[in-house]
This record gives sequence, structure tokens and C-alpha cells, in this order.
Amino acid sequence: MSSPSTAPPAPNNLKRIVAASLIGTTIEWYDFFLYGSAAALVFNKLFFPDSDALVGTLLSFLTYAVGFAARPLGALVFGHYGDRLGRKKLLVLSLLLMGGATFAIGLLPTHATVGAAAPVLLTALRLVQGFALGGEWGGAVLLVSEHGDARRRGFWASWPQTGAPAGQLLATGVLSLLTAVLSDEAFGSWGWRIPFLLSGVLVAVGLWIRLSVDESPVFQEALAQAEARKAAAAAHSTDTEQLPLVSVLRHHWRDILVAMGARMAENISYYVITAFILVYATTSAGVSRQTALNSVLIASAVHFAVIPAWGALSDRIGRRPVYLLGAVGIGLWMFPFFSLIDTGDFGDLVLAVTVGLVLHGAMYAPQAAFFSEMFATRMRYSGASIGAQFASVAAGAPAPLIATALLADYDSSTPIALYVIAAVVLTLIAVGAAKETRHRDLTDVEATTGDRPATAASPAEGTADARTT
Repeated sequence: MSSPSTAPPAPNNLKRIVAASLIGTTIEWYDFFLYGSAAALVFNKLFFPDSDALVGTLLSFLTYAVGFAARPLGALVFGHYGDRLGRKKLLVLSLLLMGGATFAIGLLPTHATVGAAAPVLLTALRLVQGFALGGEWGGAVLLVSEHGDARRRGFWASWPQTGAPAGQLLATGVLSLLTAVLSDEAFGSWGWRIPFLLSGVLVAVGLWIRLSVDESPVFQEALAQAEARKAAAAAHSTDTEQLPLVSVLRHHWRDILVAMGARMAENISYYVITAFILVYATTSAGVSRQTALNSVLIASAVHFAVIPAWGALSDRIGRRPVYLLGAVGIGLWMFPFFSLIDTGDFGDLVLAVTVGLVLHGAMYAPQAAFFSEMFATRMRYSGASIGAQFASVAAGAPAPLIATALLADYDSSTPIALYVIAAVVLTLIAVGAAKETRHRDLTDVEATTGDRPATAASPAEGTADARTT
């Protein structure tokens, strides 16, 4: 029988929680991806005008990468307080920080107005974006995972993951519309500001929805148990409650390494497919900016649709098989991907990006449940966030930068394809070394890992796979 904490919630309540997580992550990813698209399209001219086109793009992507550098700090801070205060409070804060920074970017003066101060201000706001996103992902997927039906956790937890393609779809769609109706001069002068300013409206909607959901019952139960232990420890003048960060590094360091390795192929391939393509298609394949944006737009819609399907499949056959399928698929697709883009044909471009994102979805969809199931409740926010966001520094952050530099040095897509394939190898090793987590009960994981005092835990309880349902 299911315990009260593991019993499936009321369908309407679960759907509201999923909607709140999805809308919040969509807004945050919209803000984040909007910057990436603008970095590829206009920021090189507006904030780095003294450089030639390709060098300006490299500098623009460097500020893009700075946002990733702040994500581990966000993971540490939000993870720590999310494990001590709750998921909901920190998710509201992350939404406000991200939306405020994005809105402020829309008001920034350019290099022509304030000179060198413009890229400095842009970089500072990008740091705030990265810090906020570093705390958003872990909380959003945990809120659903800890509320959801354990039998369909992969499906339900994959919905916050659709916030990435939904945000990409929204950001690319707004940019595509503006580039279609505005001249290049108008877009470069003021049109690029519109999608950043729209973030203020989106944040207001997301905040209203996010404030309406309840805290995770699994977390509330674990918090009550921790408070009881703390009171008992105080009565005996002992201290058994460790900081979440200390606990997760002590009990789950292998799981953190697995999560980081699993993210390599997923993160690098995604930013090569969606961000770097705007550079490669327009400079090497001679495709117009509008055509490149439209291809990403169509592919993102398909990506959004297939993620829940991959999540549901992971409930049936396991997280690892689906993840490994996506990693192998991405590795095999890289050379055909660039060959199709090189034709300059719109249909081939759409096919290249769509297949790439469908295969990426096989890694991204089970990731939410997979990472959630690795860690104990009172350190789950910290563990999932650290594993995911620290990998982003080595994976997603430099991916467009490295790809653009390889293109500049070799004038060929071959080194870029090999770069993605090398990341795939790392992911195959990491996921291949992991254990299947599909049957784990999150409260069982909580009871046998970091929430038990270290002095009472057996060596077998130091990992998240000590017990399964």
C-alpha cells in the first residue's frame, strides 16, 4: 500500500502543479533563450561594434556564456534554501529575478550611447539571469516529482522540461515575427527591445499561477522529521542535522558526477542545434536570418510535443534506456545534421533541426525524474541542482563559443560534429555507470539516505539506490 506521502494526488491538483511549473519554466527559458538568440543576431553589432562580424559574435556569445557561469552559484544558494525552506518560496524568487533582469536588458543603452559601459551592464544582467535559472530548474522539477504519481513520475516530471522548448518557441516566435514585420534597421535600432520588455507581462502571469500551488508534501514530511530530530538532538546537546550541501556531497557525490556526465551530450547538443545554428546557417550556408529562425521555430514545436512521450516511455522501460537512446542518436546525427544545413534548403534545415531536437528530447525528458530519484528529500534540491548546473558550465556555456571558434579556425563543420560526439561519449559512460531509478519511491530514498543521522547510517545507505519500492 502507498503511504500518504506517496499516494497519487487528486488529478486536478496535480494538473495545477504541473501547469504552475510549466508556465514558470517557460517564462524563465524564454528569458534565457531570448538572450541567446539576440546574441547571435544583433548584440554583436549593438554592444561590440568595433570588432569584425565573427569576432563580435564570439564576444557576444562570451557574455552569453557568463550566464552559465552564474548558474552553479544559483544552484548552491537556491538548493540550500530550497532544502531548508521549501521549493515554492525559492521558485517565486527565481521568477522575479529572471524576469526583472530580462526586462532591464530591454532598457539598456547600447555601445553607441554609453560606450564600454554597455557591454558591462549587459554582462551584469546576464549574471543575474544565470543565477536565477540555476535555482529554477531543480525546484520546478522537484515540485512535480514530489507531488506526482510514482507510477507516472517520468511523464509528469517531463512537463516542466517542456518549458525549455516552449520558451525557445516563444522567444524564437517573437523574434521571427519582429524580423518579418520590421526592417533590419528598425529591428537593430529598437525592435530587439520589445521581446525583452514583454518579459514583465509574462512574469506577472507566472507569479500569479506559481503562488497558487501548495508546497511539496514529501518535503513537508521530511521537514517535520528533521525538526523532530533537531529538537531531540538539542535535548541531548548533540547536533545531527547537517547542511544540505554537506550532506549531498557526503552521501551523493557519485550521483552528482553521474548527473554532470549525463548532462554533457544533452546540454552541448542543444545549444549547438538551437543557438549556434543561427550563426552557422547564416554565415556558412548562406541562409537568411528569417529562414534560420523559422526552422528553429518549427523544430521547437515538435520538441515540445515529443518530450512528454519520451517521459512516458521512461516510465515503461526505464530512465537509462531512453537516455542512452537519445545520446547515441545525437552522436549519429551530427554529420547528417550539418550536411543538411549545407544544402541551404529550408526543408532540409527544418529536418536537420527537428530530428536533432527529437533525439535531444530522449535525454531531456527522463532527466527530471532521473535526477530527482537519485537524491534524498532533504538534499534533493541541492543535489539535482548542483549536478545539473555545474555541468552547464563545462557543457552549455561554452558550446556556442567553442563551435563558433572551431568554425572560424577550420571553416568546416567536421570539428564541431566531433566536439558533440566527444560529449556523447562522456554521457554514455556516465549513464552506463548509473543504476536504474524508475522504481524508487521518493520517501524511501529520503528515509535511507541523508535524512538519517550519519552515525546511524550503514555504508549501504550512503547511496540513493539503497532501497527501492
